[in-house]
Amino acid sequence: IYFLGPGTTTRAIVQEMDEEKTLLGVDAVLNKKVIAKDLNEKQILDLCSRYPAKIVVSPIGGQGFIFGRGNQQFTPEVIRKIGKENIIVIATPHKLSTLKVLRVDTGDPQLDKEFRGHFRVIADYGQEKVILVE
Repeated sequence: IYFLGPGTTTRAIVQEMDEEKTLLGVDAVLNKKVIAKDLNEKQILDLCSRYPAKIVVSPIGGQGFIFGRGNQQFTPEVIRKIGKENIIVIATPHKLSTLKVLRVDTGDPQLDKEFRGHFRVIADYGQEKVILVE
């Protein structure tokens, strides 16, 4: 199962599957179908207990936040349950060109610290960039 964070970049992925996604919510995709929309933490954790999961997020705005601004549904508990290795960051090439770093503000200083370092960001089919998470 894929949990897609808010934004137009993640919405574009779902539209390619001829499905619809909420713009500001977290939606769940299973087998190329949206199975739940506008999920909260409890609903995400429930689905995580039934399926192997990945999170797909895009940096929010010009500040580069991948967690903590606009996607509070991805709580520290959700992120830890799914695992850093199952987080996919996507951004358009244009957005990537405007970002110097990525940021994380989960509300859990220890978890934020675990994200520091370099993270792979998918920019397009076959294109990726490694960017620093502060």
